[in-house]
Amino acid sequence: MSTYAAAIRLRPRAGVVIAPAAALGVVAFFWPFLVAPGTFGSNCTPLLVFGALLVIVLCVVISEIAEGGINSKALAMLGVPSAVNAAVRPLGAGTAGTETVFFILVLAGLVYGSGFGFTLGCASLFASALITGGVGPWMPSQMFGCAFVGMLAGFLPRATGRREVLMLAVYGSLSGYLFGFLLNLSFWPFSLDSNSSIAYLPGLPFTEQFQRYIAFDLATSLGWDTGRAVTNLVCVTLAGPAVLTVFRRAARKARFQTPVRFARRDAGPDAAA
Repeated sequence: MSTYAAAIRLRPRAGVVIAPAAALGVVAFFWPFLVAPGTFGSNCTPLLVFGALLVIVLCVVISEIAEGGINSKALAMLGVPSAVNAAVRPLGAGTAGTETVFFILVLAGLVYGSGFGFTLGCASLFASALITGGVGPWMPSQMFGCAFVGMLAGFLPRATGRREVLMLAVYGSLSGYLFGFLLNLSFWPFSLDSNSSIAYLPGLPFTEQFQRYIAFDLATSLGWDTGRAVTNLVCVTLAGPAVLTVFRRAARKARFQTPVRFARRDAGPDAAA
């Protein structure tokens, strides 16, 4: 059983803000199934919802930094994998669905906690978009998709040895499909002609609407999602044990959340001299 501590431990106030933001993020992804037709007056409304949620999350992070909830050690630890993900993502993105960013996100979310995984997902995709020029209306959806992948990794059960690597490899594969499933939802209602049998059609019952989306997801991105899942599986299996060792060693040395105390030095007999 692991004894490491979470690098970013969410305070009750931050949890009260992030939990509704995450719930609204789920609604923003799944609005074709949850929101009545005609509720949105513009196709840009879901993107504006994502943008507003990102502002909320950013305000929470800044507030926690200002009050010491995220200390300098946690920020430094957050910056290293964010920079690594931003650097390695262009090496694989766009090539048969190969994504080199998720396995670090999954491992860090497990070791450092769900709060760290959520923040790392947002920071990694934001930094990568700035480096590669990938800033666009799709960026909030990508950031929240990665944030959910990292956050869910923090809720995985604890294991050791090969069982842990196997668990992470399976979750990494599933997260590759989960990310594609969520990202397709963000543009599915606007990408096809309404006469298509797999297009979004307002007013349909949930079961028929969901069947249309599953057919759309399988027809348009199954190959890309499979490439992402296989990449995660291979990277976690091969590099997972070494990366986990590095993350845990850094967590032990940094001693996150350990309060700093200054002891008063007693004056000895030679103090006056």
